[in-house]
Amino acid sequence: HVRTSLDGNDRQQKKRRTKSDAAHHKFNSNLSKALSLLGPRQVSALPTIDPSDPPSPQEIIEDFVSRGFTSIFLRRVNYQGFARKKFDFDKSLKDWGKYYRRFVEEIIAHNATGATPIEEFYLSHLLRRIVRSGHHNHVDLRNPNWLGVDYLVIDFNGIFYPTDEARMVSRVGQIDLSIGSLSTGIDELKRSSLNEEVSNFDDPECMHCVYKAYCGLDIVDDLSRYGRVDMPRHETDHCKSHLALFDFAFELLYSEDELVQKSVATWLGVDQYSSGLAPRIK
Repeated sequence: HVRTSLDGNDRQQKKRRTKSDAAHHKFNSNLSKALSLLGPRQVSALPTIDPSDPPSPQEIIEDFVSRGFTSIFLRRVNYQGFARKKFDFDKSLKDWGKYYRRFVEEIIAHNATGATPIEEFYLSHLLRRIVRSGHHNHVDLRNPNWLGVDYLVIDFNGIFYPTDEARMVSRVGQIDLSIGSLSTGIDELKRSSLNEEVSNFDDPECMHCVYKAYCGLDIVDDLSRYGRVDMPRHETDHCKSHLALFDFAFELLYSEDELVQKSVATWLGVDQYSSGLAPRIK
């Protein structure tokens, strides 16, 4: 598998990533080669969006479809790394919600006539968690979300991190979230400490949330933003963003719009949409 960053159109990619014409040409050449050798299913190209200056959803969709991709994992700029110095993250959450909804609406419009349907990966993941018990195969949202147990990030210098975000937080010097190295092995004490608060089962705020069964915690994000893991859940960026995402997911599940139902069925991997797929929440 090959993973890279593809931030939409050429303007965004050059501005945020490649910087020069020569580097941009080389990037496109390498990506085309990877797609030719491995195929789109083995290549992940993830767009990272600045909500204050986003490319149009249609531009990203057209670019990804032209390269043979059928899944787009849309992400806003990550707070954990050096980007925290450049972006207004409080404002970006509001802008992001509007942009994300518009993006999904463009995907639904594309799927109405496009030869090959596409998805926004994270929304599809949330929908599958809602309708399928035990859908935990994405490490960004699980419950409990064990850190450093069933996967590791190994940095270029051999240092172990429980997630890539943990590596980023460590890199900016906020807190060292490394849990060992190739030469010393796993630091069991540190890993155990990180895993003390990785479940929403007993969280006092989550216990009252209708989306508890589908959601999970992200203590690395909490540490990076607030310097603590016991922040009142409803005040965290993770909770605010996921409340909006689950609201949107259920809105789509209950929609009577045939075009919406067509896309939802595709994202859930069923032949035809049925209202019986959506859980009845009392």
